[in-house]
Amino acid sequence: MLIAQMTDIHIGFEPEARPEELNRQRFRAVLERLVKQPNPIDLLLLTGDITDRGDRESFEKTAELVADLPFPVKVLVGNHDTREELLNAFPTTETDADGFVQSAWVAEGLLVVLLDTLELGRHGGAFCEKRRDWLKGVLAEHPDLPVVIFMHHPPAISGIEWMDPHPDDKWLANFAEAVAGNEARIEALHCGHLHRQFNARFQGIPVCVTPSVAPLVSMDLRPISSKTPDARALITTEPPTYALHRWDGTAFVSHYERVCDWDVLAYYGPQLQPMIRHMEEEKGKG
Repeated sequence: MLIAQMTDIHIGFEPEARPEELNRQRFRAVLERLVKQPNPIDLLLLTGDITDRGDRESFEKTAELVADLPFPVKVLVGNHDTREELLNAFPTTETDADGFVQSAWVAEGLLVVLLDTLELGRHGGAFCEKRRDWLKGVLAEHPDLPVVIFMHHPPAISGIEWMDPHPDDKWLANFAEAVAGNEARIEALHCGHLHRQFNARFQGIPVCVTPSVAPLVSMDLRPISSKTPDARALITTEPPTYALHRWDGTAFVSHYERVCDWDVLAYYGPQLQPMIRHMEEEKGKG
């Protein structure tokens, strides 16, 4: 099974840009690459901040771009989105009994969980008691299955201070309580929000952040002060990125590809067949 992930698209950041805003151009380029790349996709997940302002027009533009993809699309809500307009544009999106945009299903022996970490008006994450209890229940229903969780906000400290949660944020404690006792079977927490790739751990669980489709956050780990603008770079035009998550029934592996122009330096022809054959023959003999 192959799950593609794109995150932080931010359609509508420049709604008046002509002929087309930069974020829409970047999203279109990643979608085109995803369709043309050689690996068959089973599902595309858009893991939040699909829009920049949560408005209907931006959501409708996004839905239009993904409408004809040859694989299903599921969406998560981010802090720049609104649940109402997301559900209007993607009406088949599942919600829980309390209206949070979260769901879970089993595919090929893997429990896949989508979480809602939005609190309207808040930039950082949220995970209230209702969401905590919902996740506890989902994990309890499938006690013997490996799990992968997708959520917008990473529950980890990256060192990019202005984007990070505070270690004492209540939502982190609620999330820790929800996963307690299940850490060993959770393959990974796959997130967005930071606009930059990083890997960390939360309660021993791998946290993996996919870089944004929209422009990336600069990798600057110095302390930052809201009182002293220091002219540092904050946002860059590094290439948009998507992730491919592969589940083979026993292992969950993630790959990341930047979408930009590049040249192919080698094609698999007769001249490289001896190398491939040698590598194939030596497997299991090391």
